[in-house]
Amino acid sequence: MKVIIYADGGSRGNPGIAGSGTVVYSADRSTILKEIVYVAGTSTSNNVAEYNGLLRGLEAATELGATDVEFHMDSKLVVEQINGRWKIKHPDMQQLALAARKLIKGFNNFSLAWVPRAKNKAADKLSNDAMDAAAAGHPVGIVGAQAEGPPSAAQEGAGDVAPADEVTSAQADTATTAQPGDWRADRGPVTRFILLRHGQTPMSAARQYSGRANPALSELGEKQALAAAQALADVELDAIVASPLQRCQQTARAVAQGRDLDIETVEDLIEVDFGQWEGKTFAQASAADPELHARWMEDTGVACPGGESLQAVHLRVRRARIALCERFAGKTVLVVSHVNPIKSFVRQGLDAGPSVFHRLFLDLASISRVEFWDGGAVVRGVNDVGHMDGLR
Repeated sequence: MKVIIYADGGSRGNPGIAGSGTVVYSADRSTILKEIVYVAGTSTSNNVAEYNGLLRGLEAATELGATDVEFHMDSKLVVEQINGRWKIKHPDMQQLALAARKLIKGFNNFSLAWVPRAKNKAADKLSNDAMDAAAAGHPVGIVGAQAEGPPSAAQEGAGDVAPADEVTSAQADTATTAQPGDWRADRGPVTRFILLRHGQTPMSAARQYSGRANPALSELGEKQALAAAQALADVELDAIVASPLQRCQQTARAVAQGRDLDIETVEDLIEVDFGQWEGKTFAQASAADPELHARWMEDTGVACPGGESLQAVHLRVRRARIALCERFAGKTVLVVSHVNPIKSFVRQGLDAGPSVFHRLFLDLASISRVEFWDGGAVVRGVNDVGHMDGLR
């Protein structure tokens, strides 16, 4: 007998209220044989919740007498660890993996493959049902009619994990996610930022200073946003954050379309306040106050008249970046912002001085990539515009 299983897990807080969802289908996918909503704990990590989704699916397949199991999850970590390609150093993760492998040995054929989150919506919905149940006070265990008897030994060992342990787990496990040729040793949890500048607006087309002004994308800008979305279509994102201005929100929506992700607005990702220079061209701003404009071009501590300095932008973007690293350790985050906040991310990744603001060029709808971990960072790419070749 063959079954096809999809599972997912999540944690609101990481660690926090956590649960998993598992759907077991018949071999031809025409029939749902079992749906499992499982509360994983109230101080539990996302990774532990995902492992619970795997375990509940394996247990269900065993109970159904399956001999051939085709399993799908959108957790790269669980898939790679169970398939033996990533090491498992944390004791709690080792316990969960051992329980899973013991069940796997009972099948004649078993496969576990990664799928994009968009193709795992049924299990994702059940995992959210589990987190809702946990928030309502449901104890660790299966929710609803499926619950029969006390939790299994695997379930008993898969509940709450202390926050400090989860940090250790992430540090241990993400060391194995380095790309081929990456010579660094254990870096701990790496937060990967994909930095996307918004598409063209009428003001950018006219080469006007456009900071707090709020124009929409032009027709070309909409095409640029779509081209960037297509370039990122195969990239698994854990979060999308954007400046509050509509040109960034529009660009972010193009990427978010078809993904089960909300766009989070981060105020600190807004462009520099150009003050009295807003709407002026470079030449017009220079003509209005040649000395101040020249100083502003050389010194990031000099503020625009009635506006802010690039150093002030850098400080608030750095604050936002640190907060995002804490929230999304080991995750991939799309940041949709403006030229100067993105330059700040690159500057932080290079651990460089303020000259980056005046020496680095970033095209509209360009893609850059920067990674951060505790004590280090690396810039993997800057101003990628290959996706726009067909628009020129």
